Amino acid sequence: MRHPFSFTVSGTVSGILLLAGTAGLAAGAGKPLLPAAAKKAPSPEDARFFETSVRPVLATRCQTCHGAERQSGGLRVDSLAALLKGGASGPALLPGKPEQSLLVQALTYQHKQLKMPPGGKLPDRQQADLARWVSQGAPWPNAASAPAHEGVVSERRSANHWSFHPVRRPALPVVKDRAWVKSPIDAFILAGLEKKGLHPAPPADRRTLLRRATFDLTGLPPTPEEMEAFLADRSPDAWKKVIERLLASPAYGERWGRHWLDVARYADSNGLDENVAHGNAWRYRDWVVQCFNQDKPYDQFVTEQLAGDLLVKEETSRPGSGVQPISFVNPTNQLPAIPTASLAPALQQKLIATGFLTLGPKVLAEADKDKMVMDIVDEQIDTTGRAFMGLTLGCARCHDHKFDPLSTEDYYGLAGIFKSTRTMESLKTVARWWENAIPSPQDLAAQQTFQKRIADVQAQIQTVVARSRQELLDGGKTEAELPKDVETAFKPETKAELKVLRDKLAAIQKEAPEMPSAMGVAEAEAVEVPVHIRGDHLNLGKVVPRRFPIVLAGQSQPAIEKKASGRLELARWLVDPKHPLTSRVFVNRVWRWHFGKGIVASTDNFGFLGETPTHPELLDYLASGFASGEWSGDGKSPALSTAPHPWAIKDLHRILMLSSTYQMSSRFDPKAAAVDPENSLRWRAPIRRLEAEELRDAILSVSGTLDRTMGGSLLQVKNHEFFFDHTSKDGTKYTAPRRSLYMPVVRNNVYDVFQLFDFADPAVLDSNRASTTVAPQALFWMNSDLVKSSAAALASKTLARTELDDAGRIGQLHLTLYGRPATPAEAERGKGAIARLERLSPEMEPAKRRENAWAWYTHALLAANEFIYLR
Repeated sequence: MRHPFSFTVSGTVSGILLLAGTAGLAAGAGKPLLPAAAKKAPSPEDARFFETSVRPVLATRCQTCHGAERQSGGLRVDSLAALLKGGASGPALLPGKPEQSLLVQALTYQHKQLKMPPGGKLPDRQQADLARWVSQGAPWPNAASAPAHEGVVSERRSANHWSFHPVRRPALPVVKDRAWVKSPIDAFILAGLEKKGLHPAPPADRRTLLRRATFDLTGLPPTPEEMEAFLADRSPDAWKKVIERLLASPAYGERWGRHWLDVARYADSNGLDENVAHGNAWRYRDWVVQCFNQDKPYDQFVTEQLAGDLLVKEETSRPGSGVQPISFVNPTNQLPAIPTASLAPALQQKLIATGFLTLGPKVLAEADKDKMVMDIVDEQIDTTGRAFMGLTLGCARCHDHKFDPLSTEDYYGLAGIFKSTRTMESLKTVARWWENAIPSPQDLAAQQTFQKRIADVQAQIQTVVARSRQELLDGGKTEAELPKDVETAFKPETKAELKVLRDKLAAIQKEAPEMPSAMGVAEAEAVEVPVHIRGDHLNLGKVVPRRFPIVLAGQSQPAIEKKASGRLELARWLVDPKHPLTSRVFVNRVWRWHFGKGIVASTDNFGFLGETPTHPELLDYLASGFASGEWSGDGKSPALSTAPHPWAIKDLHRILMLSSTYQMSSRFDPKAAAVDPENSLRWRAPIRRLEAEELRDAILSVSGTLDRTMGGSLLQVKNHEFFFDHTSKDGTKYTAPRRSLYMPVVRNNVYDVFQLFDFADPAVLDSNRASTTVAPQALFWMNSDLVKSSAAALASKTLARTELDDAGRIGQLHLTLYGRPATPAEAERGKGAIARLERLSPEMEPAKRRENAWAWYTHALLAANEFIYLR
């Protein structure tokens, strides 16, 4: 295992244009060689970015003059080989070097002669996307095998791909070491190992196991008291009791809710052009945490996020439901409208759930409003496809999917569903997203009081105006003689009276109670969307009825109700147990979050460019058991402490964590490593570094300074307000000792500690976080105020243990930080280190010198690998 303070400097092969390629051209050797990056398939994320943000621009803005039919200047841009070959001006690309690439220079108008397109520059975002693509090494799917005039091999678009096959219920494989099988998943893992002549690692010791499980399920370290209780419990079900305790902890929802927020691309700001505050996004975050803690079945979890408002509509309109129908009024001509009655909290939560569809970044100042609408629809389609099905549906916006059997018509069938959904409240200037009002009875009462105060003053103003007008008429004026602005003819004292009343009205209007609302969606006018040829909303083709992808739903799909968006039908189709992808994708995510790598490594892509499963039968066993709730043939499972039920996420945890597979140690086996260096067969437990939130929360937890208050917002700006002022300084504070889950997530300016330790990019869906090792991480552990203050607090707390001597205090620090006592050698080294540290500050008072020495020593323990890594 690499030390977390070490780092390497490596070159990017894809960032070098092979000299052989340019030399070959110069010598007339024929086709240029592709860069090294092209010899290796792009990552699923790179491929998705290319298909959604690069290929469409090249196709619509460049290929008219530089394509198959016409090659101005001898240049084609419809394949990587053609771009590398270039035209009369030389190679168009230097992969990895956008500033030196003729393509980027021309498209950004930085070149002296070449300025493309000649009719005007591309939008800034498209320029940035193309430069980003080149800086990545210009990854082009299938470039290595495609001829110079092709960008794709069409036969790959086959419906026979493994992920489109129905989920099957496999029989448990027969294994030799049957005693090792504690959970059904063990049979699949052991069968794979035995086939290769390998053996699983021995079980982890109990201290290691408790630390692993506590971080996995709660994101926090176990306390010394919890460790001692587990060690003292020698009952056969001691481990099962630990799992049940952790699943029942409120911290469980905070940890696993954060996992889902990576999928939901959660952020407290919009990002992109107008980085304004998502002032109510926290309600969705808290809803997610609550769902995990309540063990909301996954089918309900999915349905509420896509169509929670329609579930509310169903319930409130059902005869005999006893729910008062809700109507809306606009007392101050503001949106969203205020309901005339309050929904029950459970129904309000369903409205909050639809924030999933609204959370994505948007170009709020987009001048072309029709384009803005379709860009929002595209982001919703792409997120929905990857989140629930592991499919890159967004790649079919401009053309049939290049790798998966998804047509452009499939895309626009889904586009009709989301375009029939109200996501935006207003599209004017800086657009505003839709929010659903969720007032309580008290909020409505306050609103009614406010409206009455407004109405009373307005009535007084009307009375004074009417009285004074009549006085003018009684004084001999006719209607025709009255001035257009009649108040100009009023007596001075009347004008003064009106001013007082209007000032009073203005003051009351500023006191308007803020009605609670939540980011979400609502129904809009139901529409069918035509194919946008090459993704261009100004170039329309065939109108496609709202429907689901044919490869999954078939040709004979029930028609979506004409006046409905179709979101509820979409959600219910997704959670049908017969759907081949929904259960597979989610159980694979849970596996990855427990074991560090998915059975399908590309957790967000189950398409042709994704990875194939290492254990396909295990994946289907988990998927079928999860959707049905039946983990054994008789519908029961001895692994579960409660009666199983369909789509139960906590049952899935139990099946995984009660297994021998989960309880393995991370002991290294040279023979197994030679056969399976990637540990794809799961012959040992993975060693992993704590994630960004776990690190910060653990530091606060062990120091005793963590505030365990749940929920609410820590934003310091109001809803829709800008995060950055004219100096581009962010005033957001990250000093609150709350769990990291509650820290503001500002797109384009994520908290630096989170960025340092591989926090997910909040602008895109990413359930498969990287874990990098870079030099600044070591600087964080040495210099961070968070680490230093927490070390001082923990040292002070330890010194206060007067019943312990120094060796005992050192032992207590090890128990708190590592879950184990210090060895005698560690205790001796610790005492020696503290003594030497005390001598560094002879000018201090002895008590202060001792306090500082213990803080420095504790700081060193806190920065050690054993605290940072789980094994």
